[in-house]
Amino acid sequence: MLVNLGTPVAPTAAAVRAFLSEFLSDSAVVDFPRWIWAPILHGIVLRLRPARVAHQYQAIWTGAGSPLRVSTERIAAALRARATGRFGVSTAYRYGEPSLDTTLGRLAREHNGEVIVVPLFPQRTGSTTGTAFARARDAAARAGVAGRVAERLVAPDDPHYIAAMAARWRDAFAGAPQPPEHLVISFHGIPARYDRGEGRQYSRDCEATTVALLDAIDWPRSRATLAFQSKFGPERWLEPATASVIAELPARGIRRVAVITPGFLTDGLETIEEIGIRARAAFVAAGGESLLRVPAANDHPELLLALEKLVLA
Repeated sequence: MLVNLGTPVAPTAAAVRAFLSEFLSDSAVVDFPRWIWAPILHGIVLRLRPARVAHQYQAIWTGAGSPLRVSTERIAAALRARATGRFGVSTAYRYGEPSLDTTLGRLAREHNGEVIVVPLFPQRTGSTTGTAFARARDAAARAGVAGRVAERLVAPDDPHYIAAMAARWRDAFAGAPQPPEHLVISFHGIPARYDRGEGRQYSRDCEATTVALLDAIDWPRSRATLAFQSKFGPERWLEPATASVIAELPARGIRRVAVITPGFLTDGLETIEEIGIRARAAFVAAGGESLLRVPAANDHPELLLALEKLVLA
């Protein structure tokens, strides 16, 4: 069972509001006391944010639906084809449908074997892998299959995952009109205090991925920056911020930049819109010439091999 974050069902303010309400109500994502956060969430955030986020989704929505869902289902279909009857493949989303309850409930009715839960996040933190596993355990208990659920993770330096990202880089690099001068390796940010509280597990995993990726593509560390994107709220998050790094590069004489986002195994709002549209526009406005966005691993055969090996381990 492949678990991804989730997505609104449509690029509308109403659908985004429903999605954000579930997402931002998760204490693993926002851990403020409920009596403080609930009035802010429902009185301010869910009134102001959905229309803006819906507009961003409209810029990337496809005829087949949300890119994140399309990419997730393509991974599942490709992995299913590789399985050749050895195992089944299902998808679930931490927020939205099919939810972990929905998928685990169906699997409990239809199968009597082990269910291996694999979050599509190679870097570990409570707000991604942690909440996926915790919710899967709760859903498995409700479905009566708690004893049949196993948890597996794609390692941050898994050689097949890294090979998939390296292949995406080489393809993007080969197709660029001019080679980039600098590479930004951008991961989703989390509050700095979350990272401290988890013993820097997330930032260490991001660093491990960065080192392995730079080695795989033979790119000098002096021409690369690890950064963090998608900040939400007023508190300090992991730094440097991707947006700040990209805006400052032209002042250093860097006119061509590439951005790779290895923390996102599937393309979605944070990669296509935040990097491919907004970050590109900000870079050009600051004096840059071109921003090359490297696609996510998506259904690359090397990532499929990494997932297959988790099942058969």
